[in-house]
Amino acid sequence: MAKYSDDAFRRSDDITIKQAVDKLLDVYRLRRKFDETSIISAWPELIGSAIANRTQQIYIRDRKLFVKVESAVIKNELAIMCRQIIGRVNEYVGQVVIEEFVIL
Repeated sequence: MAKYSDDAFRRSDDITIKQAVDKLLDVYRLRRKFDETSIISAWPELIGSAIANRTQQIYIRDRKLFVKVESAVIKNELAIMCRQIIGRVNEYVGQVVIEEFVIL
């Protein structure tokens, strides 16, 4: 059986699924909402499971990430790591989505 490269079957006007989804998100202006949703779903892997388990609520509004936690110790820890968290979150999505971090 002969092996073919991926480019052998691709026409010049063909695009990958990733490119098609990216174009769809940009055309319908859904990119920001998609990025915000992916941040919320990836919160445990971004911040760690110990803190994520103690997070009661997380949402994004007006480029601000709001996090409600149950313990004063966790609030203090998050306040210390504020800039690092913003950097990790923005790095995860590949663009600046979060500008402020608010602990509730």
